[in-house]
Amino acid sequence: MTQSAKSLDRETVADRLLKGSIKRSYAPVVDIDWAAPLDEGKYFLPPQVLSLYGTPMWESMTEPQRIELSRQEAANILSVGIWFENILNQSLLRTLLHTDPSSLHTRYILTEMGDECRHMTMFGRAIEQMGAMPYKLRGYQAVGVNVLPKLFRGTMLWVAALIGEEIFDATQRRTLDDPQLQPMIKRLMQIHVTEEARHIRFAREGVRRRVAESHPIERLWVGSVNGVGGLLFRRLFTNPVMYRRAGLDSREARRQAWANPHFREVQRSGFASLAAFLDENGMLRLPSRVMWRRGGFL
Repeated sequence: MTQSAKSLDRETVADRLLKGSIKRSYAPVVDIDWAAPLDEGKYFLPPQVLSLYGTPMWESMTEPQRIELSRQEAANILSVGIWFENILNQSLLRTLLHTDPSSLHTRYILTEMGDECRHMTMFGRAIEQMGAMPYKLRGYQAVGVNVLPKLFRGTMLWVAALIGEEIFDATQRRTLDDPQLQPMIKRLMQIHVTEEARHIRFAREGVRRRVAESHPIERLWVGSVNGVGGLLFRRLFTNPVMYRRAGLDSREARRQAWANPHFREVQRSGFASLAAFLDENGMLRLPSRVMWRRGGFL
């Protein structure tokens, strides 16, 4: 394929996504009823996706304790979402320094960044509305987060985007119609799933294009190290602080969560589609498989 044909294909994808953005985009400040009170007795995440669901600790908890755990896990996940979308936007901004500012591809990157800014606003406001507190980065985490945007470039940028988007998206799709879910959270998920579908399509096309163009060493590197995401998410999704805020023994709660076969199944289901895509494109090498498996995603 010639360089002009590659460019045209990239422009065609961007054109379709831009048209989709015009048809179905949201402004959470008005598309969510922030004045509506929370529904007493409803969960902030469906019980079946919570890290302790089915464990001895879960069985010993009262219904109000389980709902409080769902509040804290939801606030933790939304906080992680804010961190990731911040990193992604920084990486995309760096990419824009080297792209044609008049292209449709650049225009869609800017559109996606606008979506992510609204998502961060939506997540922050949801945490406040839930009556929870955001989860902050620890010192060493803050150092890592400030380094990552400099590392996310080329193939790594698009693979990292998929890792940050698809695992959350798959779980949301399976649970957004759960009748036990708070209406505000359900609406948030509907908005996020709709707009992330375009972001995922854009990132997948980015991976396919980079795999076709990049040097074998880059493909080997990215395919071997992306499994770090599995180890990282394992720790982030079982943040000891959220268990402590829920009134639980944080050390024992994390131990039971890590050993919880039900939670591992939730993780595997969320990663299944992305794992197949990465494998198909040579982006799931042995070192990454080992790390994703250790994280409970394979």
